Amino acid sequence: MNNLLIFFALPVATIILAIVLQTIIKRPILVAAFFFAIYLIVTFAAFTSAFLVNTIIYTILAYIAAAFTRFITNVIRDEQDNNNNNCNNNNNNNNNNTATANDAINNITNLLNTTNSNSYACRCRRR
Repeated sequence: MNNLLIFFALPVATIILAIVLQTIIKRPILVAAFFFAIYLIVTFAAFTSAFLVNTIIYTILAYIAAAFTRFITNVIRDEQDNNNNNCNNNNNNNNNNTATANDAINNITNLLNTTNSNSYACRCRRR
């Protein structure tokens, strides 16, 4: 029963809780430090010092799970940003073939005014 706890239940709980904590804290290093602190207390309170090796392994496992979760959430967020805020938006271009030179000058002036101000023209979030 003890081997089942050490080799199955604690690693699975570590992975699940690391994913949950990563979504809350958003820092894989802090998630790993949290698990190291908890497992270090458990090592000397409930187990012998031989469990210290398992503590280090569980800490590494928590960091890997948190870093993987961060990577996946960043990929999903970037895809949503690309879909919602299309940086290749050509709203300033007039597709009408009868556009006059004044319309083209006004479009360029508007584009320069928006990019010279302290805001970006495409308003994409970059993190």
